[in-house]
Amino acid sequence: MTGTRVLVLNSGSSSVKYQLLDMRDSSRLAVGLVERIGEETSRLKHTPLANGGQAREQTGPIADHEAALKAVAEELGKDGLGLDSPELAAIGHRVVHGGKQFTEPTVIDERVLAEIERLIPVAPLHNPANLTGIRTAQALRPDLPQVAVFDTAFHTTMPESAARYAIDVETADEHRIRRYGFHGTSHAYVSRATAKLLGRAPEEVNVIVLHLGNGASASAVRAGRCVDTSMGLTPLEGLVMGTRSGDLDPAVIFHLARVGGMSMDEIDTLLNKKSGLIGLCGDNDMREIRRRVDEGDERARLAFDIYIHRLRKYIGAYYAVLGRVDAIAFTAGVGENAAPVREAAVAGLEGLGMAVDAERNSVRSDEARLVSPEGARVAVAVVPTDEELEIATQTYALVGSL
Repeated sequence: MTGTRVLVLNSGSSSVKYQLLDMRDSSRLAVGLVERIGEETSRLKHTPLANGGQAREQTGPIADHEAALKAVAEELGKDGLGLDSPELAAIGHRVVHGGKQFTEPTVIDERVLAEIERLIPVAPLHNPANLTGIRTAQALRPDLPQVAVFDTAFHTTMPESAARYAIDVETADEHRIRRYGFHGTSHAYVSRATAKLLGRAPEEVNVIVLHLGNGASASAVRAGRCVDTSMGLTPLEGLVMGTRSGDLDPAVIFHLARVGGMSMDEIDTLLNKKSGLIGLCGDNDMREIRRRVDEGDERARLAFDIYIHRLRKYIGAYYAVLGRVDAIAFTAGVGENAAPVREAAVAGLEGLGMAVDAERNSVRSDEARLVSPEGARVAVAVVPTDEELEIATQTYALVGSL
């Protein structure tokens, strides 16, 4: 392997996020986003980061993912970073669902593509888009190693007692029903970064990771390995999220179908797109919710309280799962930026060794930091996640070992 650069692609149903990194020092050379693919109002925003380059933006129809990636390649080429560069060692793809089979980053071949496609029924919104991005990138650079890094992989270390649902085993196995978990690249990165912040090896540390964004998940990480996580067969289970309900009595679905006369598609839309914070108070932006709370809005206050209540339940549950907790780490958009969420989540948990220092917690920073009081039994940390760096790191390590 002669090149040191990795292009990271995150292909959504109508978007492509990308970053180009130089793995000699993990520096970012360029970042960008293509959104609204397939519409007349498509937009590509590209920012070269080397040598102080200026962001460039173009709007207009981008028909499909192939056209989107060709536009990305053209923008990178303007900066001398094109896909034809011998410095490009590999392309790393975020793939949401890898099932039980994919427990680590994997070089993509036809067998891998077929398995990702076979998993579409359990990830109908994500895996098709991931496949499209992979196939398009392969067509542009068929000679280059392409690596899949799976959101679910970090969670495959869960014991069966955590991964299994209590339903008929034969039915579950036939339809691959189990808890897979998601946000795995984030949980992997943050758990290791938290150990580093404490000056310890990941194998020495037990961490509760709280990935709080519009999508939200928690994980219990013992000695660097996930032993439980809040999302399940799909990203719907677990914490209260921006538009998703999280945990719910399954009989609610039967009730809505039988009594409410709702179709399965309508219930699916309700639970995934019209629930969570937006269903409770009409907003899914925590900044706006906190503004409304401060103004005395009772609906916003109830939504915030429900969000925190669920979060605290998971903190307590994962404390019990781990037995000993060295740190709790907040990450992602809400976790990194919403001081009131962090404060409320651990309020009253002093008996478990958790607390935040008001002054430390109020500081805004892009750096990993502790917000707990000096000498706290359980460190409370804010650790900015870096899923792209994690994907690039895993991709480069795998390609370098071939």
